[in-house]
This record gives sequence, structure tokens and C-alpha cells, in this order.
Amino acid sequence: MTDTKPRCDWGMTSPLMARYHDEEWGVPLHDDRRHFEFLILDAFQAGLSWATILNKRENFRRAFAGFDPRRVARFNQRSVQRLLLDAGIVRNRAKIEASITNARAFLQVQEAHGSFDDFIWRFVDGHPRRNRWKSMKQVPATSPQSDRMSGELKALGFRFVGSTICYAYMQAAGLVNDHAVSCFRHDEVRRMAVAGGRRRSWVVTADG
Repeated sequence: MTDTKPRCDWGMTSPLMARYHDEEWGVPLHDDRRHFEFLILDAFQAGLSWATILNKRENFRRAFAGFDPRRVARFNQRSVQRLLLDAGIVRNRAKIEASITNARAFLQVQEAHGSFDDFIWRFVDGHPRRNRWKSMKQVPATSPQSDRMSGELKALGFRFVGSTICYAYMQAAGLVNDHAVSCFRHDEVRRMAVAGGRRRSWVVTADG
């Protein structure tokens, strides 16, 4: 990178990864369409690198109707065939069909809870969890919260929501702050949560 800001090591692998790291990763999210976007993208990431998905992000946005769950929920087998021919995304039938299934389950959660946001933040008691890792090697692949989230989402009909995928989603949506303590974004993200006004408290969960 051209600047000298200390970042998590993965955030220095390319300009695109740096921008995502600097602007999005770990920021507490309270927008249902963005929640749905990350659920789709993290499911497609399974078995692949995040860089692969990030490079195709705008193609996914186009292919999945701007990540509008109501529109995706109306996709049918013709839509599946169309997506399987789309070289701009990851052409995996199981993941494509799971995205449609998840859109329908997502709408059911919204109906039952008022918003997906209100539902999903229950898994961290409404408070972003702030870890204090000294190295990214310390960051876990799952947590008790992602285990519980995975189990409940599966019970509600979601697919491709194993605990590892759920934890990656929690990191992306800011339910957990896993920036290394040496990273300039660690404290910035913490301050964003405090200033956000909706869910102000942090739960400090690890000393690193």
C-alpha cells in the first residue's frame, strides 16, 4: 500500500482488499439489504478466498437484483439457469439455490421480528463484541455466538449458514470487531459503535 497505516495483514494484499478493510469490515451494520448482501457473499465464499468474492462483488450485485431479498425470493428455475451461465459470479448450483431459499427465509424473519437487523443482533445481546487480538493468527473461525446463530438460522430454513460462515458474516457486519489491536481500524470501529447511538456498548471478549 502507498500509505503507512498499520492494518490487519490481509488488508494489505491489494487496493480492493484495503478499501474493504478500511471502509467496511467490522463496522456495525443496521441495514437489512446489506445484511442480506453479506449473507449471500459469505455463503458463496465457502471454499474460496474472500478476494475472489470481492473481485466479483458488483457482478453478484447485478445478478442478484441489487441484493433485494424480495426480488431474489421470486427467482425460479429459469433464474437458476441464467445464473449458472453467468461467468461473472461463482457458478455453483447449490449456492445459487441456497441464496433463493435464504431470501425467502430472510423475508419470514423480517415478518416475524420487524427486521432482520433486530433478529440478528440478539446473538450478541445487541452489542458489538470487541476482541483484542495481537495477531490475526489468533482470530477464531467460529464462536459460541456463531454456533448458536448457525443452529437457529438452519432451523428457520437457511442454507450455507454453518458456524464458520456465520462468524465471517459477524465480522463483516460488525457484530464482532476482529481488527488486530495494532490496526488503525480497531479503535476507529470501536468509536463508530459508541457514536452510533443505537447499540452503544461493547463486550470485550478477549485480551489477545
